[in-house]
Amino acid sequence: MRPLLALSRLIDGINTVFGKAAEWMVLAACVISAGNAVSRYAASWSSNAWLEVQWYLFAGVVMLGAAYTLNRNGHVRVDLVYGNLSDRKKLWVDVLGILFFLFPAMILLVWMTWPFFMDSFVRNEASQNAGGLIRWPVKLVLPLGFLLISLQGFSELIKRIALLRGVGTDAEVVLTYEKPVQ
Repeated sequence: MRPLLALSRLIDGINTVFGKAAEWMVLAACVISAGNAVSRYAASWSSNAWLEVQWYLFAGVVMLGAAYTLNRNGHVRVDLVYGNLSDRKKLWVDVLGILFFLFPAMILLVWMTWPFFMDSFVRNEASQNAGGLIRWPVKLVLPLGFLLISLQGFSELIKRIALLRGVGTDAEVVLTYEKPVQ
């Protein structure tokens, strides 16, 4: 189990790097958006490329930050029952959810989005907008993001099984979940 926990820490580290990059993409998108708005209204100058960069950054935020969010236990869940369960039962719900919902969905999405990216890459697809960007880099973010979520799911599965077996530590798994306030 120790080698698997080491692998889990490696996956967590990789997704933390992508998650931090996604955080910076939020700032970059805001700065570019503000700069584009100022240049458009103050100087009557705009560029489709800058508009598309914002779109690319948003795709990066969502797809590259999702695995990090999973690592931090920040995904929204149906909390009618989960919040009232003991920690051990939460671990079992998470294990079953990863095995029967997360893995099948993410594997299917990686499988479906890879040809979407490859077609764009092979054709060197570009935006049809004047001054637009090439499209394959943003399409690569789709299978990459789903793959990162799959890897993070594997990491979370390892940590939860280790805790259930009494091998892991509570510090390795974030079990706290804050219910959304309405």
